[in-house]
Amino acid sequence: MTVVSTDRRDGDVPHKVTLSPTYFPMPTIKCDGRAKFRSQQARDFACLLDLDLDVARWSTAPPLLRNGDDEYQLDFVVLTENGSFLIDVGQEEPSPPIWLSGAVESMGHRYRSVAMIDFADSFRLRNAKDLLRYGFYRPPLGDRIRLLAGLEEMGSLTIAECLSAIREGRPMPTLASLILQGFLEVDLDDALLSPETQVRRIRG
Repeated sequence: MTVVSTDRRDGDVPHKVTLSPTYFPMPTIKCDGRAKFRSQQARDFACLLDLDLDVARWSTAPPLLRNGDDEYQLDFVVLTENGSFLIDVGQEEPSPPIWLSGAVESMGHRYRSVAMIDFADSFRLRNAKDLLRYGFYRPPLGDRIRLLAGLEEMGSLTIAECLSAIREGRPMPTLASLILQGFLEVDLDDALLSPETQVRRIRG
């Protein structure tokens, strides 16, 4: 079952999301197909995937792996610059059957297990979730051009300076959307995003 958001302001675009069950934040950026997460831990890891510059796209529909009567379901198939991975996510380190890695490799992927407890104090995860709250928003072209031109001239600006330069759209959603879309970058790892956080332009 899907739903299209109807509570929108100028600049918002409708986005289909999965409702059963619902995990937050709801927007996704690099998801291929509908996002259907098996747990909140998997949803949180997808936030990291969306902000990973090495990730081209990801899906929550990896193949069901079988070995005789034994079955094992993973959480993601992820395409990166270094190849494709099947990802197994848990709160603690997952314990897959011994045959799993060979089955994954036979399909041309690599296996990776993720323990989300390792990200419990992660600034990157908290920042990614904050930014993805604005993932439905589409910034006005004028604000995008204005910010990119300003960063071209200045090299970097603080978040506060960027927000003051936005004239057509909503300041924080506009800036967050440009970060999520890969036009701008900020340091996600060292601290929570703040007015003093430096913003730089990403060149393709």
